Amino acid sequence: MQKRRSIILAFCFILMAGLIQLEEPAKAEGTAVTISTHNLNVRQGPGLSYPILGQAQKDDRFNILSQKGEWIEIDFKGKKGWVASWLVSLNTSGQGTLAETANSSQAIVATDGLRVRKGPGTGYAVLGTVHKGSSYNIQDSEGSWVKLQTPYGDGWVSSEYVQVSSKKKNTSNVSTSKTGRITANSLNIRSKPSLQGAVIGKLNTGDIVAVTSQNGSWTEISFSGDTGWISSQYIKLQSPQSGGSNTKQPNSGQTGTVTATALTVRNKGSLNGKPIGSVSKGQSFTILEEMNNWSKIEYQSGSYGWVASWFLEKTAAKKSGSSQHPVNGSTAVILHNGSNIRKSASTQSSVIHRANKGDSFDIISLQNDWYELRLPNGETGYVAGWIVSVNGSAPKVEKPGAEIHLKNKTIVLDPGHGGRDNGTTGARGTLEKTLTLRTAQLLYDKLRAAGANVILTRNSDSYLPLPSRVGVSHYHNADAFISIHYDSIADRTVRGMTTYYYHSFQKNLAANIHSNVTSLTNLRDRGYRLGDYHVIRENKRNAVLLELGYLSNPAEEILITSAHYQQSVAAGIYQGLARYFKN
Repeated sequence: MQKRRSIILAFCFILMAGLIQLEEPAKAEGTAVTISTHNLNVRQGPGLSYPILGQAQKDDRFNILSQKGEWIEIDFKGKKGWVASWLVSLNTSGQGTLAETANSSQAIVATDGLRVRKGPGTGYAVLGTVHKGSSYNIQDSEGSWVKLQTPYGDGWVSSEYVQVSSKKKNTSNVSTSKTGRITANSLNIRSKPSLQGAVIGKLNTGDIVAVTSQNGSWTEISFSGDTGWISSQYIKLQSPQSGGSNTKQPNSGQTGTVTATALTVRNKGSLNGKPIGSVSKGQSFTILEEMNNWSKIEYQSGSYGWVASWFLEKTAAKKSGSSQHPVNGSTAVILHNGSNIRKSASTQSSVIHRANKGDSFDIISLQNDWYELRLPNGETGYVAGWIVSVNGSAPKVEKPGAEIHLKNKTIVLDPGHGGRDNGTTGARGTLEKTLTLRTAQLLYDKLRAAGANVILTRNSDSYLPLPSRVGVSHYHNADAFISIHYDSIADRTVRGMTTYYYHSFQKNLAANIHSNVTSLTNLRDRGYRLGDYHVIRENKRNAVLLELGYLSNPAEEILITSAHYQQSVAAGIYQGLARYFKN
């Protein structure tokens, strides 16, 4: 009996030992990583300053040896190497993985045209589409669906088509050990690590930037509250002792020319600073102080604020001259009869000349929001920049105070067509879908700088059904929905702009935008009228559809694709929206 009991106990012990061994592979599931990007540098230590041991390719898998901060030590081909944790995904099991990483991770889209839905299931409405390589913050998860922050607002995508990074990239508080100094002038910042990436900004020699990651010959940097990519050969990585991004440089003796369409001025050198004004592309200012990649300027007479240094093209300060704004032979065209030209740049100054609509004057300089003009008698005078249109390189001036009426308004911009739908093709080959997106992106920058909440129905060359475009308007309770198009007709002599509305409550918005665009562009006025188009007919919000010129007219195609026209039409829509909300 005792012997039998001993045999049973021995058998149980063997069985338990076997069960314990069976559990080990499951435990090992969490000790490996999968590479989430192409040509990832594997380094000899936990930091960007360590030498490169080799490169790992996307979807390669390696066992984890240890972890230090944001870096993971892996077994790399028999050697110990380190990779950045935000560029790999942990191989873990169980349905709770996404939920556990929500609010602290990012999802990288693994396929093109991934649909973003209003809820966690295919039965919910499509808000828009996102594309391969895009990265978005994870908000929540439910079953096989994840909730992301997207350009269309918070929406749900299938987790099958995204990769979850193990740690959310921190672009607002990058440690001082991850900074670099730029070694080239006019260095392009791109939207992705490729020469095919869109140029989203420029940097110059000596600029200090926060480095987020490296990917082969490209370096990812913190830029404008997000990230961008630059060529690695034009950045020199720095240690904390070499003067990182916290270096304060008072009285730099430089001027900065604004390179963004509209640049927000803030009350402190941070994206958390309160917007207190706006400056326009081409305007130049003396840089009074620099700190943390921000520059302090006098943006109006007696008013000071901070702007992002990465949107300034810096040059040595000029010693003389009342204006440092590049005008280069530009002319100002009067928009209204009886416009006042004054002795100095102020509405309190005496009137020395009256001009009528269509009169043109050479621009000598730009002082704050006023153009200095050369009059027919050889004298000079000043005209308010918001009552003229400009031909040439001189910057456009927005009417002061317009941003007050746009702040906190929700505006949906709908670039027509996209993806498999090219729209019309111009006489010289311009694709409508490309031009509508270009216009929308310019307008997006201007409205965001004014404090508006702006949503694009698409921000890339993607197809979006008409009901989905309307759905974006309804989902966000848009204060205004602007559908942007360019026209075409068999008769190549037809030209001009037309604005459409469908419901009577949309008419006032159409009138305000139409009058301002035609004034600033001098395009032939074809009027605003009733139009039976899906995106305005089915839209319960204030919505208009703009046909901003004829691509079928060869001469007009050249005009409307020019940088000058694109700036002018964006300014016209901007001012039209401001006037509508003001009234």
